[in-house]
Amino acid sequence: MRRAPIVLSTTVAGVAALLSFKARAPALPTPAAASAPSPGTSSGSAASSSSSSASPSPSSSSKTAGASSSATKTATGDAVGTPYGNAQVRVTISGGKITKIEALQLQGNDRKSVEISSFAEPLLRQSALTKQSAAIDAVSGATFTSASYEASLQSALDKAGFKAAGGARGSAQIPQVQDHRGPGGGGPGGIPPQFNGN
Repeated sequence: MRRAPIVLSTTVAGVAALLSFKARAPALPTPAAASAPSPGTSSGSAASSSSSSASPSPSSSSKTAGASSSATKTATGDAVGTPYGNAQVRVTISGGKITKIEALQLQGNDRKSVEISSFAEPLLRQSALTKQSAAIDAVSGATFTSASYEASLQSALDKAGFKAAGGARGSAQIPQVQDHRGPGGGGPGGIPPQFNGN
């Protein structure tokens, strides 16, 4: 009878530990609605109106020009669609170098797409940071993720005015999905009807 309280307390502790375990699926942050300026307004309008009221002296304008080349810039690339979901990245450039790349969206229409994009994203990010351009190495088995990540990254670099050394640019094309069901089995270009518009 003395073992009953020990067994009971061990069982209760095990059940409590099991209930406190929380499994979670990998998730990527979605871009905040506040990050995009509303139509008809410019995010820089307040800054430009306040800066236009005070005209800088010639010596301060030359300091500003030198500081702008080392200033930190952040730009969000276009959301690039594929049949498996969109990819979109945000890039941070500081001191004339790509210092940070964040995936805002990655393919995730199904569990397999989430697995593939979760595996590929760190490799794509490292390739871009190493090469300092969007001309990155594609990840084997992640063709759509690689191509859409590269396209979004290049659009972000273009928006930030970043030029890679040697003029390297990302030029990947999103592959066409082939429908192997025979005549009439797909939409335009062999893309299954449920994927039209992506």
